[in-house]
Amino acid sequence: MNTDRKIRIAPSILSADFANFGAEIRAIEDQGADWVHVDVMDGHFVPNLTFGPPAVKAFRPHVTTVMDVHLMIAPIDPFIDAYAEAGADVLTAHVEAGPHTHRTLQAIRAAGMKAGVALNPGTPAEAVEHLLDLADLVCVMTVNPGFGGQKFIDMTAKIRRLRQMIGDRPVLIEIDGGVDPKTAPLVAAAGADVLVAGSAVFRGGSVEQADVYGRNMRAIRDAVETVWA
Repeated sequence: MNTDRKIRIAPSILSADFANFGAEIRAIEDQGADWVHVDVMDGHFVPNLTFGPPAVKAFRPHVTTVMDVHLMIAPIDPFIDAYAEAGADVLTAHVEAGPHTHRTLQAIRAAGMKAGVALNPGTPAEAVEHLLDLADLVCVMTVNPGFGGQKFIDMTAKIRRLRQMIGDRPVLIEIDGGVDPKTAPLVAAAGADVLVAGSAVFRGGSVEQADVYGRNMRAIRDAVETVWA
């Protein structure tokens, strides 16, 4: 993970065909996905239940880029090793999920993964100010976590503040929630590096019509390039 300013698109497989994950992952990568984003939800920290370590392990052989695992669970620490063994490259924990986020990020790195820390929309940037030396990524939620397809919440001021706080540290800013060709330029201009997109990538396509995924990703990328040009 380098931090030269280029946009990375990380399709969320929460919007993929659940009966065909392997083929879906291969399709989005073939069509230009930079990362593969996996949303882990526990029905407790967020009001939905999705994947656990066995599913992540099953996805791993199909991912040739970066498997970006976003834990929307509490507690986190007892499961870090399981996700490391399952093959996560990046493991992101919410700052709201527990009282000892320093310990959590240290444990993620000790298990051999890149460490991410996520912020809900109502949590200020300053909540991670003293965690930046332990983080490889800060995930800014632009929806309240728990479900795909929600309306974008404008967090551009928070993103700009984070970019200022990060300074020259090798920390990426990831945006998760409501990313599409209209919102992507806003967050990119504010300082985002990684864009998680679910329905905006998968809408209208399928494994048999994977070129639609490619067109959807290119539309996001092209929109960003208009503000970076």
